[in-house]
Amino acid sequence: MTTPLPPAPPARFNFAAHLLQRSQAYPERMALIDDRTSLRYGELDERVRRCARALHALGLHREERVLLLMHDSHEWVVSFLGCLYAGVVPVAVNTLLSAEDYAYQLRHARVQAALVSAALLPVLSAALQGDAHELRHIVVAHASAPDPRPPGVACHAFEDWLHAHDPAAHPADTHADEPAFWLYSSGSTGRPKGTVHTHANPYWTAELYGRGVLGLHAQDLVFSAAKLFFAYGLGNALSFPLSVGAATVLMAERPTPPAVFARLCGATATLAGRRPTVFYGAPTGYAGMLAHPQLPAREQVGLRLCSSAGEALPRDIGQRWTAHFGVPIVDGIGSTEMLHIYCSNRPDDVAYGTSGWPVPGYELEIRGEDGRPLPPNPDGSIEIGDLYVRGPSAALLYWNDRERSQQTFQGAWTRTGDKYIRHADGRYVYAGRNDDMLKVSGIYVSPFEVEATLVQHPAVLEAAVIGITDADGLTKTKAFVVLRPGCSVSAEELQAHCKQHLAAYKYPRLVEFVPELPKTATGKIQRFRLRELEAARAAAA
Repeated sequence: MTTPLPPAPPARFNFAAHLLQRSQAYPERMALIDDRTSLRYGELDERVRRCARALHALGLHREERVLLLMHDSHEWVVSFLGCLYAGVVPVAVNTLLSAEDYAYQLRHARVQAALVSAALLPVLSAALQGDAHELRHIVVAHASAPDPRPPGVACHAFEDWLHAHDPAAHPADTHADEPAFWLYSSGSTGRPKGTVHTHANPYWTAELYGRGVLGLHAQDLVFSAAKLFFAYGLGNALSFPLSVGAATVLMAERPTPPAVFARLCGATATLAGRRPTVFYGAPTGYAGMLAHPQLPAREQVGLRLCSSAGEALPRDIGQRWTAHFGVPIVDGIGSTEMLHIYCSNRPDDVAYGTSGWPVPGYELEIRGEDGRPLPPNPDGSIEIGDLYVRGPSAALLYWNDRERSQQTFQGAWTRTGDKYIRHADGRYVYAGRNDDMLKVSGIYVSPFEVEATLVQHPAVLEAAVIGITDADGLTKTKAFVVLRPGCSVSAEELQAHCKQHLAAYKYPRLVEFVPELPKTATGKIQRFRLRELEAARAAAA
């Protein structure tokens, strides 16, 4: 029986007001727990509306952009929702970038104000030096007095600024399809793009995936290793839990295994023994935790469900996690362009090594190089091709980039940039990014398939596979391998391992051992960096 879809939001719709209206029924319920304090739903409501009034007091108008450069904290959530409530557009950016990156984003988005954590103020100040920008105000969280003070820009301390204004009485009268916020793509294949989302988009992801697939409920305490500036983290830790009245744990520091373990075990001052029931991570994070000597025992955590996205989850990692903790990892695929996951396994039906089925409300097609859907085989399976998705949470466009917008957003369909296979049972299986796919002897080779085989070896922690061109102009596969601490293995042993589990032409002809792999801040492997490294080596030779 087909599950009925939730009703569409009304034409006049403000996502922040939608969340606050729901929360009015439970003002004393816990909403946010960060490293410093906790916030109940009634307190969140008041602070969001104060933030909206304070933004207007700075002279900001509807649809003007505000840079949101904060570590995960309740101030991040208040700032994001305050912007939406006011009709101002937050541009949520990665907290691990360089001054040069922020200078580009300031220019590209033409932001009028910035909301920033005190620890990130120096790098933002450096981005403002000697560069054209339109920034007029900086509001600094977690500091009593902003320091350093960038010249020519008014600075405000977050708490003083917030409490100097009464709560706004009414939200901005925004349209469901009006630009609400920007996210920059994570840059796993090149320069990040300013992706423009609407007020309706987080409503759809929360209803279709957070509630519809994961089954989140008010009694859940959720924790996301993926940060709020990432589309995956924004749903995990903000729109999903706040849509159902659940509580969320926010962590400012990087999600190292010990930091994650402390939250999962409730071993921080603000958690005081409360343990998350739902955890969201990425494949590289799960692999790192399983390899860590301080991995908690099953009885030390209170998990009922885990989720993974960012890259496809290798089968071996999922199986080992479930064997240890007794809970499944629900793996799926999403994107910044679609805001969250649109193809996923189900909590009660997980097949590791696959991305599951389309999330209800989304449609998928696998297309050939001519852009037409590939015909299914007699058993219903579909060979490798380009994945396209159609659904209600697609972004409007890439800001100031008509060419790439037209390449990605094709009418009702979004070109994902991923290669996929569909099994006869309807499950989708990831084959790699379009830019990462290899053709060896005229046959497609998925780097992910080779990588997933390599990490099955007990000595291997991570692997990345690219194609290199030999002296005869032929493509050969090369693997970059990170070993587990204290382990050793030869290249020949790994090649033999791959030959045992893969078709003969797929094994890596070359293996290089490296201390780490280049990744985005959200954990995606940047294979293009490895290709650049090989190109530089070839040029030098």
